[in-house]
Amino acid sequence: MKVSTVEIVKAAGILKLLGDKTRLTMVKILDANDCCVCEFVEIFKMSQPAISQHIRKLKDAGVVREARRGQWIIYSLKKESDYYPLVQNLLNHLPNQDFKLKELEEQGLRISCE
Repeated sequence: MKVSTVEIVKAAGILKLLGDKTRLTMVKILDANDCCVCEFVEIFKMSQPAISQHIRKLKDAGVVREARRGQWIIYSLKKESDYYPLVQNLLNHLPNQDFKLKELEEQGLRISCE
């Protein structure tokens, strides 16, 4: 099995991107769950444009991908990315964030797109 390596400059860019607490938390949530922007708006108590800006940066870097499900755009980690092993290794050292989605469910704010 070939292990892909990431250039130092690109790795530094990914790590800088994930140096933001909001983006790092988003990526940790996306590691186990697909989410819609509106769910992140509720979780982080931020405006939709601010959340969209964070998502755009993650998407532009190739860390996150989007898929349309009906009227919703759902975000997930781009696990086929060359950066995913680096990101995954980092995420393994972070506490689980699923409780944030559980709180949304309890408030009736978790999106069900199926």
